[in-house]
Amino acid sequence: MKLVYFPDPVLMKKAAPVTAFDDDLRRKIAEMEPLLDLESGIGLAAPQVGWGVRLLLARPDGDRSKTVTLVNPEIVKKKGAEWGEEGCLSFPGIWGNVLRAKWIRVKAQDAFGNPVEFEAEDLFARVLQHEIDHLDGNLFVNKMSPADQAVNRRKLEDMKARWSATGTPTT
Repeated sequence: MKLVYFPDPVLMKKAAPVTAFDDDLRRKIAEMEPLLDLESGIGLAAPQVGWGVRLLLARPDGDRSKTVTLVNPEIVKKKGAEWGEEGCLSFPGIWGNVLRAKWIRVKAQDAFGNPVEFEAEDLFARVLQHEIDHLDGNLFVNKMSPADQAVNRRKLEDMKARWSATGTPTT
């Protein structure tokens, strides 16, 4: 399992719901976790490793021992709004301000199919919104402030050009 980078088409497709909560699912989840460590990430959605299912890993405060696995997550309530800087493992070197809800309520399932529901705020709410957007094929670069979109336009064009030239979105 490895990270995929923009403009890989899997990043722009709506991910399919997970229906089988089996050992294969849990094995793939275990394969995703080291990618967070390798890249010092705090969130990773399955499409970012080329796996088009509704699953994500997130760390509330960056602590590996607190990694949360959410399957088929959905945001059921939002409150507040604030701008904050975001980056993404699938967009190395690209950062920008994105408007997100300050507080959210999330419903999901765990790796065994058990229902999970909780509230998140501040950075953890931002991470979850970013990763759930990935599951819907929505990219943070499209939600950045216009100024940050302009600043990053050249880097994104370069990533697209490498994809066109090589067939892979290498960094």
